[in-house]
Amino acid sequence: MKVGLVGAGPWAHMVHAPVLANSPDTELVGIWARRPEAAEKLAGKHGAVAYTDYGALLDACDAVAFCVPPDVQADMAVAAAKAGKTLLLEKPIALDLAAAERLVAAVDAAGVSTVVLLSLRYADSVQAFLEEARAIGRPLGGRMAFVSGALLDGSPFATPWRLERGPLPDLGPHAIDLVDAALGAIVNVTAAGDPLGWVSLLCEHDNGSTSTVNLCATAPQGGMSRIEVFGDAGVAMLDASSAADATSMMRVATALAAAARGEAADAPDVHRGLHIQRIIESAVSQLG
Repeated sequence: MKVGLVGAGPWAHMVHAPVLANSPDTELVGIWARRPEAAEKLAGKHGAVAYTDYGALLDACDAVAFCVPPDVQADMAVAAAKAGKTLLLEKPIALDLAAAERLVAAVDAAGVSTVVLLSLRYADSVQAFLEEARAIGRPLGGRMAFVSGALLDGSPFATPWRLERGPLPDLGPHAIDLVDAALGAIVNVTAAGDPLGWVSLLCEHDNGSTSTVNLCATAPQGGMSRIEVFGDAGVAMLDASSAADATSMMRVATALAAAARGEAADAPDVHRGLHIQRIIESAVSQLG
């Protein structure tokens, strides 16, 4: 499957381009970026074509992978959906709920398939944890902490939109996705804390259980990602700090190709992204 990549920043260099270029399921045929010189440099490393015209990139591919800020992604992905392309989307799928809803509406109207790169979901240890969580009886509650130094000076992830919005839209999708998948759909959230520092969420799930999520991306002493869920027949726990690796990331390309073929796959899609966006939006409105 021919894939075009939108974006040529650090994450595109580290993950998207090498995964799409080296997977047996995908062929990286072109790259478009807001900085043409960045597209040329990354394309040159992987034998792809650097495009200065987004429409030309769309004409050259079957699927489009996005690695740009969420506000840019939301607008450009609408155009790709209307062009009939399968989409690989970053999280969050947009920067606000209205844009996320417009994107989902465009995807549904076009009838295209989507995959959202919630990186933890593709790891063996995470899949094993979710299976264990489903086997511990009636859900009682849980807790997750995702703490990192990703937004400190010198980090490649300290990009403008992350620095402006804090850990909730960046780390939050991973944590919200996991507690939601392990305990049941989140139907309400109560948020407290510093939106640019430490954020705490109290989540209520559709089965009556509750969970807490703590997020911080400015911790100077390293980081951790840990989740525990409790049922009336046991406990499931996971240290997800290093769960996503090169092997699990290659499964993203496999999931994208399967989605393009219309095959059912246990991969998050744009509707999952919208569910997470609604939870984030509610929390953001409370934090002010």
